[in-house]
Order: sequence, then structure tokens, then C-alpha cells
Amino acid sequence: MNEKNLPLTSERLQTLAENIPTPFYLYDEKAIVENARDFNRLFSWAPGFRNYYAVKACPNPSILSILKKEGFGSDCSSLPEILLSEASGITGENIMFTSNNTPPEEFAAAYKAGAIINLDDITHIDTMIEALGEVPSLICFRYNPGPQRTGNAIIGNPIEAKYGLTSEQIVDAYRIMKKKGSKRFGLHTMVASNELDGTYIVETARMLFELCVKIQEEAGVRLEFIDMGGGIGIPYKPEQSAMDLEAVSEGVHELYKQIIVPAGLDPLNIVFECGRVITGPYGYLVSRVRHVTSKYKEYVGIDASMSDLMRPALYGAYHHITVLGKEEHKSDHVYDVTGSLCENNDKFAIDRALPEIEQGDLLVIHDVGAHGHAMGFNYNAKLRPAEYLLHPDGSAVMIRRAQTYDDYVATLRFDGAEVVL
Repeated sequence: MNEKNLPLTSERLQTLAENIPTPFYLYDEKAIVENARDFNRLFSWAPGFRNYYAVKACPNPSILSILKKEGFGSDCSSLPEILLSEASGITGENIMFTSNNTPPEEFAAAYKAGAIINLDDITHIDTMIEALGEVPSLICFRYNPGPQRTGNAIIGNPIEAKYGLTSEQIVDAYRIMKKKGSKRFGLHTMVASNELDGTYIVETARMLFELCVKIQEEAGVRLEFIDMGGGIGIPYKPEQSAMDLEAVSEGVHELYKQIIVPAGLDPLNIVFECGRVITGPYGYLVSRVRHVTSKYKEYVGIDASMSDLMRPALYGAYHHITVLGKEEHKSDHVYDVTGSLCENNDKFAIDRALPEIEQGDLLVIHDVGAHGHAMGFNYNAKLRPAEYLLHPDGSAVMIRRAQTYDDYVATLRFDGAEVVL
């Protein structure tokens, strides 16, 4: 069981909401730091261990700076994410740039930043070298095992994935880059998303370790590191249990001793690029009830919409909801909890058992510290909410102000006066 706790007392959260316009995001700094330290501790046996935090999960410099202090790097998929990382003090090879249908100018920018370039396709080799004007000394490739592995429910079948080099291509890619002059090499994969079964991660390590041996034998390339990707999930539902990361660490360590050490490949650095498991459980979306209505079903309309948190609409994802001040009340009413977009799937919960809700109540939506605010959008011209960081002393500071109408229209040209041809 996974107890869904609040970062503050119900009374303190209600006081915050009286002084901060809802909806707003709130991140628990103390919990994030403690979790990051525990993650580092669990894998402290691994040579060169580092977690490259997936910037896409929560692209806010205040969060990235906190994680940088804990020794984290950043996993980036675009130039703006690289720039956000650098603004947070994360530089050079502490940035992993994972290519995906990448424009040449972003290859060049990543190289200029000193980031590790992780290529997604064998055809990207020539595109990258042309963009850089030279061959990088360090290169990494993303591996897609295809039918050799089954993807989990969220990430899907690897055969259907647009990502990564095939089993037939991967060794040749290292041969090519060695011949062209690269001296340092990494190997990456990503075959799961929001996975709670730790054996899946251990088997991913086995796959990569065995591939390291194959690449050494067939291409004469000794890998400097493997990137296990992310994919470690969090228990969104109270009845779910978190992944046993200690067992995962022990399992990976045993495989390291069984496969890597006898092959003479020790030390092999091991890194991850987890985002969700690092910050996900420690973000909260606070929203106020506008309307409680009865139609063919009972509806609770709140001032947040799927434009603020799209996971339930996009994936049918569950996010736990607490009604502030009614934590001890019986959940004896069934509601759909909705936003105000002109879309019928604008729902945070469907047929959810909750305490009786009244207009003006405050709802806290849990586990939004990753892929929450980051996935927001402006449909219906809805403006994006503010983000706040809860310090260990109980104070809260704004780390992103709410979007304004002026922000929304800043890129528009109302008079159409700018001639481009």
C-alpha cells in the first residue's frame, strides 16, 4: 500500500490557497532532496554512477538546480532543455543529449555545450558529423532490441517504437564511429515507462551488459558507460507499491559481477535518466471547486483543466485526489472531477469515490511532480498556472509565475504587417 500524504497540514495548505490564486503547482523540496540522495545511495556501488534527470519531466531551473547540488546531470531532447540545464549550472558531459529526429543545428549546439550526444539512428551519423564539422571523441547510441524484448504497457512494443538502432545495426554503428576516429563510447536504451516491476529493470541491465560484451568482441570497442534509461515508475494508486529499488540495485550488481567483470570490462560506468521516480511523488496540483452539478452523473467542476494536467485525459491515468479538510470523511459519493475545456475528456477522475464535495472546497491532486505542468498547453486559450517550491522551513516561493494574457498573445501579429516574401 502507498499512503498518499500531503506536504503540509490541511490547514496550512488551505491558508496557502487563500493567498495564492488557484490552480497552482506545489513541489516539496525536502522530499525531493531526500529521495535524490537515497537514489544515489542505492547505486553507490556502481562505477561512475549518475542520474541524468529527464528535464522533460519538470523543466524548471529551480528543480534542476536542487538536483544538480545532489550530483545529478540532465537528460535533454532539445536545445531549450540544454539551455535550461546550463542556466541551472549543469554543463558539459553532465548533459546527455538524446537525439530523436534531431535538426542539424541542435547537434551543433549540443556539441558546443560539451554534452554527450546519444544518437537515435545509424543514419544520423553523417548528419551529425556534417553539422559538427568534425567527429566527436565521445559518442553514444540508443539501442532498440525489437523482438528480443517486450515493451511495457505504456512504452509499447519495441518493434513499433520510432526510437533506437536495431540489433542488426548496433555493432556496425560502433565500427563506423571507431573507424571515423571516436575514442570514447556509450550505450543507451529505453524500453519501459512508469514500470513498477523491478525485474524489468534488472533484465534491461542484463541485456545491455551482454551487448557490451558483444560490441567488444565484434567491433573491438570497449564501452565507457551504459545508460539504463528511465522508466522506473511510481505508485499512482494507493493500493500499488513502489518498485523495490534496493532489490533492483542488488540484482544489477550481481549481473555486473557475473557478466562485466569476467569479460574484463570493469569498470563500466552505469547511469540512469530517471525523472518521474525522482520528483513525481512530490508535486501537487491545488485547485478549487467551482461547481457541483447533477446531470446523468454527479460532477465536480474545478478551476484546473486538462490543459494544466493532461495525463488522465491522454493515458486514462489515475491521480489520487484529497479533499482538504475532509481527509477523515467517508468517501461515500461518486463523482467525475472535471475542468472547463470544451472537451468531454477534460476529466481528472471518472466515477471516483470521494467525500461529499461542496462549492469552494479545495482539492489536491497528487503525484504531479513529473509530466504534470510540463505537458500543459493553451487550448481554449487557457493560461498556464504558477509553480511554487515548498522549502524545508515551510515557506513557499514562486518558481514560475502564472501565465498572463499578454504572455499568450506575445507571439501574435494582430495586424499581419510583417511581410516575409
